[in-house]
Amino acid sequence: MASAVRAAFDAAAFVARALRSRGLKGPCVPSRPLPRVPRTPRIAFAALTLGVAAAGVKEARAHTQRHHPRAPGPRELRFSSFASLRFQGRPYMTPSDFVDSVTRNSPCDDAPKRILTEKEVQSILAKTPALDERRSQLFHSMGHNGLISYSDYLFLLCILTKPLAGFQIAFNMLDTDGNQHIDKTEFLMMQEIFNSRNERRAEAGAEEHSAMPAASVKRHGDTTLLVHLFGRNGDKELDYQDFYRFTTALQEEVLWREFSACAHGRRVISEGAFARVLLRYTDVRDAAAITENLAARVPAGQGISFEEFHSFFQFLNNLEDFSIAVQMYTRAGLAIGQDEFRRAVRVATGLHLSPHLVCTVFHLFDEDGDGRLSHTEFLGVMRDRLRRGARDHRTSPKKDNYRTCVRRELSR
Repeated sequence: MASAVRAAFDAAAFVARALRSRGLKGPCVPSRPLPRVPRTPRIAFAALTLGVAAAGVKEARAHTQRHHPRAPGPRELRFSSFASLRFQGRPYMTPSDFVDSVTRNSPCDDAPKRILTEKEVQSILAKTPALDERRSQLFHSMGHNGLISYSDYLFLLCILTKPLAGFQIAFNMLDTDGNQHIDKTEFLMMQEIFNSRNERRAEAGAEEHSAMPAASVKRHGDTTLLVHLFGRNGDKELDYQDFYRFTTALQEEVLWREFSACAHGRRVISEGAFARVLLRYTDVRDAAAITENLAARVPAGQGISFEEFHSFFQFLNNLEDFSIAVQMYTRAGLAIGQDEFRRAVRVATGLHLSPHLVCTVFHLFDEDGDGRLSHTEFLGVMRDRLRRGARDHRTSPKKDNYRTCVRRELSR
């Protein structure tokens, strides 16, 4: 405990000296640790010292954000690169842009952004189909007749990459009267909760953060998503079953777009095509060589059906639950074979993956050909895949600690 107290005090002193050297007001602490104190006050003293240090770091970060704006983060960069519309100086996506952003590595072309007037925006929103129409391939049917804000984009990414159980919990928490309905204001609250969590996780450990202020991430008017869910006047209530159908339909539409791009009209795709889709948006090196090795290991001809494709990506949305199940095997000193993998998926997610699909995945991540899964690499690569291009691989994650923060400030 004494070493922890001294380390905490040293951190606070380091922050204070750094801030004062920059002409900032920092926590006032002496340059040397205080003498040893009795055990009981030591715990409180450690908490106080860490609080002082944290306050100093917070002030340093606030000063940096005011005077040294950061470059846009990877999510904002991707949104801006695919967004083909501009309205009142802000970028917006069309439904087609959004689907492209989660199924392609880069935009189709570099056409100039279309600048919208207020009249054009109202005309686009008037074409939004009602929720009770329950269109299949909704985003494809709307094409370029839609308006998706950055806030909508983050929320739709959550729908594609998060288990639906989390949305049900949030929905039920906001449903204070228990009637399984929420209004537009309550939905925006749920959207803000998921967006803020998504942004924090995306930026964790990265050197660059979003240049878009928190206030600007919030919406500035109606969008296609809001009009679709709550009507043109925003006075309709959203039933959870309708929201569930919307989320599952969006997931299926995006997966079908990825699958059909490889199937070319066939009912199955090759194992190599499945591997290429799986490794997209990841930083795996020599992906082409890995795919060639897979073709040599897996018997050709059977292929991967859309049902198998769909079930695997449903499993990925529950990857964290699966990782807990896998840890039970590794802590017991057990190797993870194909049967253990299928059982862990079934227990964690309730999904049944076909033996051929699991065999394909194993050969893809079986580094030494011993029939066992390199689960650490598998989980890391699949977490990258879930981000769908919203991670910047040019920057290496670093531990976010006091000294790193202050050194960045001093180096400016």
